[in-house]
Formats: sequence, structure tokens, C-alpha cells
Amino acid sequence: MTSADSIRMLEALSRLTQAYLMSDSTSPFALDITIDRDSKTPLHTQISEPLASLILDGTLPAGSRLEDELSMAKRLKVSRPTARQALQHLVDRGLVKRRRGVGTIVSPMHVHRPMQLTSLLSDLSAAGHTTSTSVLDYTEHEADAEAAEHLEVEEGTAVVTCTRIRCADGEPIAVLSNLMPAAIAPTREELETGGLYDLLRAQDAIPTAAKQTIGARNASAREADLLHERRRAALMTATRITYDQSGRVIEYGQHIYRASRYTFETSLFSS
Repeated sequence: MTSADSIRMLEALSRLTQAYLMSDSTSPFALDITIDRDSKTPLHTQISEPLASLILDGTLPAGSRLEDELSMAKRLKVSRPTARQALQHLVDRGLVKRRRGVGTIVSPMHVHRPMQLTSLLSDLSAAGHTTSTSVLDYTEHEADAEAAEHLEVEEGTAVVTCTRIRCADGEPIAVLSNLMPAAIAPTREELETGGLYDLLRAQDAIPTAAKQTIGARNASAREADLLHERRRAALMTATRITYDQSGRVIEYGQHIYRASRYTFETSLFSS
């Protein structure tokens, strides 16, 4: 896409935003742009990209209904296959869903996270999401037998347990429970604004390796309330033990994620 194309698209998006905010949001959203038939940008891309931008910046929130391909093709004076391809591109990106009898609906925000040794906060920020954290519990105490086993320390060692809710774009995504040696644990205030791994690095406890187990289960009543899900909704679970550069355990985490908003991604290779 050329710089001129980009400028025209930005101007069109500005007009679209104003028009949509003033319209009846219960009506299907109709993309009001001028198609540039002399542009090297494919027609379906000229349609799908402005729609994608409006979805990603929140102008078209989850549940918004888009006009059908027949109406779009007629109004924008493009072929029906072109309109269908534009909408399918949004489906392929996970931005919209097609529902029989309803039409094309903007999908709820979904987080795709690579299977890497990174913090959820850094992954969300890198993906362009606005993040926030609420610390539900922060307690320093002596390690009992179970905590000592998880952290590979002696019973009675000072440790910290904390529970946080991580939000993306105002929606709760995960409940994160962590156990750490008190000697390197961030403060409650630090955890409200920073990522755990970044804060551990500041203590020279550099996350270098981890063992992680992924699972699934149903949400308890409290978990459903915290994550704004229905009772017994599907949750993804992750249990992680993280080691620093010397092989010391620096945190034991038990995390739950909304399966409706969260996906782990991994790459597989043949031997």
C-alpha cells in the first residue's frame, strides 16, 4: 500500500468513526469509503483493512453487526466475490464471525500467545493491547512443606504469595497466582504496574528456563465472577516453575485463562 493510499485510508477512517458514533449502532455497519480502482491495492483489501482498523481500535466493539456481502457489493459497486473475500479476510484474522440467521458479527477480543518464556504483560503490550493489573492478594509468610517443595527451599523460608487479575483492553483475561522467595519478590505496588519477569530481572533473578504444564477445567463460581464468564465456563490452566541463570527456582505459578479469549500457540517440527 502506497503512502497516498494510507493517507486516504486514514481520512476515510476518521469520517467513518464520526458517522458510526452518530448512527444507530443496532443497524448493520456499512463501510462508507470510496474505492480507488486505479490503486495497486486489491479491492478486497481496500474494504477489509478499514474495517479491521475500526475493529482493532474499538470503534466497532464486540457484537457489532456488519452489512452482508450482497449489500456491501451493491453499495460499493464491487463484485459479490470481492465483498465476500473482504469479509472472509476478517474471519480468517479472527476479527469477525459469521452466524447463520444473524450475519457477520465482530468477535470478542482474543489473545494469541506464543509458547515462550515471557510474561503475559509483555506479550499483551507487544500485541498492542492496553493492559492493567489488579492485585487481589499479597502475603509474605513462612514456607510450609508444599511451598518449600515448589520453590526447592527449606521449610520456614520467607516467601511471598500473590494473586493478580490481568486485563487487556478493559477485559479480564487471566487470574495469576504466584509463589516466590521473599528475598527477590517484587512489592505489591510494583506488581500493579510491572510484569513479574521484568521485576525479577531487576533483582538479578533472570528467567532462563521453565517447566510448564497446560490443562483445562471448568471455572468455579468465584473464578467465573473474576473473569466475567458464566459459571462453569471453560478455562485454560498453566502451571509453571521458572528457573534463573543459576538453576534456582524463582517462581511457581498457577494461572487460569479465559478459553473464550485466550489461545496458546506453539510451532512443531519433524525430527
